[in-house]
Amino acid sequence: MDLLGPVEIRSLAEKLDLRPTKKLGQNFVIDGGTVRRIVRVAEVEADDVVIEVGPGLGSLTLALLGAARHVVAVEIDPVLAGQLPVTVAARGLGDRLTVVEADALKLTPTHLSGYLPTALVANLPYNVAVPVVLHLLEVLPSLRKGLVMVQSEVADRLAAGPGSKVYGVPSVKAAWYADVRRAGPVGRTVFWPVPNVDSGLVAFTRREPPTTTATRRQVFAVIDAAFAQRRKTLRAALSGWAGSPARAEEALRAAGVDPSARGEQIDVEAFARIAENTPSQPPA
Repeated sequence: MDLLGPVEIRSLAEKLDLRPTKKLGQNFVIDGGTVRRIVRVAEVEADDVVIEVGPGLGSLTLALLGAARHVVAVEIDPVLAGQLPVTVAARGLGDRLTVVEADALKLTPTHLSGYLPTALVANLPYNVAVPVVLHLLEVLPSLRKGLVMVQSEVADRLAAGPGSKVYGVPSVKAAWYADVRRAGPVGRTVFWPVPNVDSGLVAFTRREPPTTTATRRQVFAVIDAAFAQRRKTLRAALSGWAGSPARAEEALRAAGVDPSARGEQIDVEAFARIAENTPSQPPA
């Protein structure tokens, strides 16, 4: 596969009068070895339909097209969305690409022209990485696996387990959908422009959510409340959610969770049990 090199990427950007913006989190991968590594680590197979968010000038897109059955590229920038099919068609792969000009945070299956993505592989804009991953896992149940490149600290948070200093809302919500793990570091010099932060790869494999009578929305409400004030015990942190500290303690004990524990100490299954014991609202 003829990938985009640094010279061609800069030439394309000049042709489009493109100046990468921090607002859109535009840091383009210019290293062919890195995009090949991403495709390899993502374990993209010949029958996969890959969804790529933020394809930019297409360096990763071309590598994905060489491995997958089809790529659905979601690009919010209309200039980039218009150029990508041209770049791909020049390599004879236009029939394997669908470009969706849209905000990934507002994406629904109706945007995808009937395609059911099986894998998410993307160099995600760092400012929206977590909400994009969680949104796509929610609205695209066909996603079985994924590999995303994000800011190193974000990668740590997404993959963290209970007891870690960086375990928090992203960790627990991601664990609702999938097994998540760090999949390696990425150097700064593979990007243009060079970012002032380190990057990392995060891989996930879809699994069934915890068995629970609570809804996802109910569980996520408990998670949000538990981490809103990290230093507080769950009895105190969930007092607003439950209606009072006493009612929070009652729900926690019913769920088999120590009321003096903190949110960062318990797993997603425990949060689901707490949600099952959501106190009924007292009569007005």
